[in-house]
Amino acid sequence: MTSVVNHFLGDSELLLNAVGEGIYGFDLSGNAVFVNPAAERMTGWRAEELLGKKIHQYHHHSHADGTPYPAEQCQIYCTMFDGIRRHVTDEVFWRKDGSSFPVEYTSTPIYRDGKLIGAVAIFRDVSKQHETEQALRNALDKVQLLSEQLQDENAYLLAELNQDWQESGLVGCSHIFKAMLAQIELVSQTNSTVLIQGENGTGKELVARNLHRLSARSEQPFVRVNCAAFTPSLLESELFGHEKGAFTGANERRKGRFELANNGTLFLDEVGELSPEAQSKLLRVIQEQEFERVGGSQTISVDIRIIAATNRTLWQMVEQGSFRMDLYYRLNVFPIQVPALRERKEDIPVLSANIIKQLNKRLGKHFKGVSKSALSKLQRYDWPGNIRELQNVLEREAILSASKLLQLSQPLSSQATASSNEPKQDLSLEQAQRAHILGVLESCVWKVAGVNGAASKLGLNESTLRSKMKKLGIERNRDI
Repeated sequence: MTSVVNHFLGDSELLLNAVGEGIYGFDLSGNAVFVNPAAERMTGWRAEELLGKKIHQYHHHSHADGTPYPAEQCQIYCTMFDGIRRHVTDEVFWRKDGSSFPVEYTSTPIYRDGKLIGAVAIFRDVSKQHETEQALRNALDKVQLLSEQLQDENAYLLAELNQDWQESGLVGCSHIFKAMLAQIELVSQTNSTVLIQGENGTGKELVARNLHRLSARSEQPFVRVNCAAFTPSLLESELFGHEKGAFTGANERRKGRFELANNGTLFLDEVGELSPEAQSKLLRVIQEQEFERVGGSQTISVDIRIIAATNRTLWQMVEQGSFRMDLYYRLNVFPIQVPALRERKEDIPVLSANIIKQLNKRLGKHFKGVSKSALSKLQRYDWPGNIRELQNVLEREAILSASKLLQLSQPLSSQATASSNEPKQDLSLEQAQRAHILGVLESCVWKVAGVNGAASKLGLNESTLRSKMKKLGIERNRDI
């Protein structure tokens, strides 16, 4: 043992005694041959109590959870046997008083004349580091919670303003489109409730936002609610808010969309998807402009303008008994019909130019426009997905194109486009929607959410797309 001590110390004893890390020296039997003062301070074991003894049984006998730590598994002892250096970050050392502390240590072999004669362990107490990491995790959890609360308070605008199709603007020169603009200008200056009707992808939400922008409430919040994205029980909480403890998971009081939209505009998207129970509660609030939060008793009064939108024929739903007649008349004060793209094909050149302008900005490109032959093909297509589908087609071509003028390198539907002289198969709106969604899902390799997911390509929220997939019976064939 003396030779190991002499080799271990040499002329470096002063340095080893001065460092802040704990240092143990061992011979090949696992006996301690050196203990520096830092190790004594950290463990409470004096050097004279450990020297010449198998130190594992004093400071390394158990894991953090108290289960035994056999000496043959000790990483320090393993280094003595195989001469391999080890770095360990997830163990504890035990103090003389029976307490433990987390350590990070290295075990390094010692050789003399090429022969392994012992090992040295250098360790440090990482309690402060663990406390800091835990405090950071707690802080991040708190920041996340605050972020979610702030998201409730910011009128749900920021994320939605980044949706590409909304940025394309209300552009067009067709008679049917100009008639719609005239309706928007007329009703925007009033507080009348507006019902916007039209197929998916026609720009109903853009119409709603422009109604708000042109109104006297333009400086106040515009709050959107997707009525199809929530279950009836969750929708009530989303619309009216809830008090702390109102139901399982209600850990904080939360304002509902009606409260957030006070003095502004509340946009009820896909209002035709409301359950009968939700229709009844919505009717009462629209009539009285008063409500109570879920789990609360205080009556809250609001001053809001209601704009609703749907791709369904509400009157037909009234006749079928699935939509309340009194709610229909409350919403249908001033109806606006958004034309399908196939009804305004003369607007495709100006719509394409506007979309390309937005793509240039977003993709960092410099496209000049669409070629004449491509425009001709675009105007011959019936666009079951409307403007949203046009955006997807142009974005796909923008990604593929190496020239300044966009061509049509891909078919305009999931199947090859038939020639204009061939008879076209008539599809119902539901069939067309299903075919379009399937085509986009396949092009995205069935990725629904995320930057390059189908929901983003279709301009839908993830929950809305999943709801439509379920409704249309769209499921991925896992054998493909």
